[in-house]
Amino acid sequence: MSSAATPPTVELRDLTQRLRSLLDILETPSSPPVLASQQIAELLSALMRAGECMRGMPEVRDDGGLRTVSAYRAQVERLRALLPSIHGALLQERARLAREQERLRSVTAWTQASQQTL
Repeated sequence: MSSAATPPTVELRDLTQRLRSLLDILETPSSPPVLASQQIAELLSALMRAGECMRGMPEVRDDGGLRTVSAYRAQVERLRALLPSIHGALLQERARLAREQERLRSVTAWTQASQQTL
């Protein structure tokens, strides 16, 4: 996303916007708080890269840098507040997939048994 010449503050601001966009999706009331695997990977990547930016930033003393760090922190706090609902939704999805897997096993067993009788 960024080149080596991009200042850490600018990159952190861009990553904060990506994080904000993903969290907005999660907070959409019409859908359960579940992200597609690609979005989860993007979320983790943004968090990891933001951590690298924060470690690479000199001590922030200007208002712009402080606002950037504060905006990032606000998004991380949003994510923390959403984690229990994300966890619950993922457990529900796991249970749904397990039921579907069991249904497919049953169908497969039935198909094999019916082919043996023919």
